[in-house]
Amino acid sequence: MYRQWKVDVCWEGNAENLGEIVRRYSDFDLLNNSLQIAGLSLPLPPKKLIGNMDREFIAERQKGLQNYLNVITTNHVLSNCELVKKFLDPNNYSANYTEIALQQVSMFFRSEPKWEVVEPLKDIGWRIRKKYFLMKIKNQPKERLVLSWADLGPDKYLSDKDFQCLIKLLPSCLHPYIYRVTFATANESSALLIRMFNEKGTLKDLIYKAKPKDPFLKKYCNPKKIQGLELQQIKTYGRQILEVLKFLHDKGFPYGHLHASNVMLDGDTCRLLDLENSLLGLPSFYRSYFSQFRKINTLESVDVHCFGHLLYEMTYGRPPDSVPVDSFPPAPSMAVVAVLESTLSCEACKNGMPTVSRLLQMPLFSDVLLTTSEKPQFKIPTKLKEALRIAKECIEKRLIEEQKQIHQHRRLTRAQSHHGSEEERKKRKILARKKSKRSAVENSEEYSAKYSNSNNSAGSGASSPLTSPSSPTPPSTAGMSTLPPPPPPPPPAAPLLPASTEAPTQLPPQAVNGVSRGALLSSIQNFQKGTLRKAETCDHSAPKIG
Repeated sequence: MYRQWKVDVCWEGNAENLGEIVRRYSDFDLLNNSLQIAGLSLPLPPKKLIGNMDREFIAERQKGLQNYLNVITTNHVLSNCELVKKFLDPNNYSANYTEIALQQVSMFFRSEPKWEVVEPLKDIGWRIRKKYFLMKIKNQPKERLVLSWADLGPDKYLSDKDFQCLIKLLPSCLHPYIYRVTFATANESSALLIRMFNEKGTLKDLIYKAKPKDPFLKKYCNPKKIQGLELQQIKTYGRQILEVLKFLHDKGFPYGHLHASNVMLDGDTCRLLDLENSLLGLPSFYRSYFSQFRKINTLESVDVHCFGHLLYEMTYGRPPDSVPVDSFPPAPSMAVVAVLESTLSCEACKNGMPTVSRLLQMPLFSDVLLTTSEKPQFKIPTKLKEALRIAKECIEKRLIEEQKQIHQHRRLTRAQSHHGSEEERKKRKILARKKSKRSAVENSEEYSAKYSNSNNSAGSGASSPLTSPSSPTPPSTAGMSTLPPPPPPPPPAAPLLPASTEAPTQLPPQAVNGVSRGALLSSIQNFQKGTLRKAETCDHSAPKIG
């Protein structure tokens, strides 16, 4: 699945791309015409020749085109097709992969002249970097084979030497439920494999009543008739697929690419395709589903989850609308629903997948008898097994990191959606009002308390000092009654007296403000003027005459 794409319609072709997709309406129209092969009715807004520069019309048109993109990118088949990817991200999908594949195949045939290309099989698969060609052997012109060429993917962790050795080992893999590889080779950037062409096609072709050579979009995007398989077919095909998955898991060979198009039908026998995909590091068809669930973090659990998708498609004739599945439609047997619940339900996706061995023991598959005499063979050298183990761990580590990023993004999106909702905005406004009122009340109470304390300090007689009659009058404090009175000034220093003068008894400094104020008052009241010695003065103020 793609992220939510934003639309910025460029009417003149000169708009600056600020991290959003900038497209003309004609680009959308061209894409829509190309997607008509899918047989879907897509909601592209109609053309308008007059008034198409009005502000209101442009806003309405952008909204319609955004809805058009949302419909495309939420469709699992459409979102993976080359047309859509080139439209949404032209910088990363500008190469012509068909031309690249033809060049690689031509170079290969220079050293292998017995093969001959009959025709390219255009768009029969969903992968952009994987191309198919109908082949024949020159000395056996009636036999038809299919050549598949694929580029490397983001999960290629094998060294070039180990990678090429493992690719060349694939023709030696013999299993009754694995489709045989006729020839395989690889270089440092791609791999080329040849298999027999099957006229009946894949399991998906059987479910959708499709022709194998038709384009992928035409075959599977909008089936004309939706009908699941019979119960016995579901049981038999399901058991065969589980058996080959168990075989690969026991060998330590990572798969991770199970879906209906990778299961070839040979009579009543299912045979698994594309074992090379995990070696090439290609992404899984269902990666956008299981990357959302952090408990699906190993390739074994990936295979089990993908088996759930395949079983749902076999049962109901179409893929599930969304995963996890809350409720399942009526099925041919409750045993089918039990397996689907263990692989696709909300509880299963949250708690983890069962093992393949556990699925084989469930009632739907436990009573299926398999009649085959072919003994499985797939010898992998010890050194390559170790390389496979390390590569598998690297693939799983990258998956876990991707799941962690998706989980963090979803949490952030939910938080933004929650805080941006109308109900949450109303709650925040109410809380802000309550907080403002509470703050106002607290400020008023604090102001009142300060005012009361100030008045008490100014009017209390016990705390104001006594002053002598000769004390200077303090300056007026009118209009400043709310402020506390300043502290009393320190007592003035005693004046110097003549040596013959008897000095009065000195009082300690604390007598001014302490409990000895009475002694000070008594000394003042008992003062006698006659005890003072008469001073002799020389008066020179009289005028001189002469």
